[in-house]
Amino acid sequence: MKAAIISVIVAIVLIDGAFILTRSGDTGQTVNANNVSIVDGKQIIEITARGGYQPRKSVAEAGIPTIIRFNTKGTFDCSSSVRIPSLGISKSLPQTGSTDIDIGSGKLGTLQGSCGMGMYPFEVEFQS
Repeated sequence: MKAAIISVIVAIVLIDGAFILTRSGDTGQTVNANNVSIVDGKQIIEITARGGYQPRKSVAEAGIPTIIRFNTKGTFDCSSSVRIPSLGISKSLPQTGSTDIDIGSGKLGTLQGSCGMGMYPFEVEFQS
């Protein structure tokens, strides 16, 4: 009986440990990631495209002319193809470099985009 109880406790500890180790602390959905700046009256949102988009969620101010700047460095996956369906934007990014996409003045709400295959999403939440 004592061996069975110890076995159950060890199993619980091992399973819990596996969950803790496999759970990622960084979901890629970091809000307030300091990737938004205003330069010469334009809001610039910096997003890195490689194996997805980082950060996956950005917070910006609505009503300001906005550029999303995608930075790539050795990007060979589908994140080099950006789609923002609500704005009719579809753009191929270079393997290495920066690409600015002018999205006009952001409207209140969430702007969603993804890679060309839809596997890697990103969003920009425009707030007042």
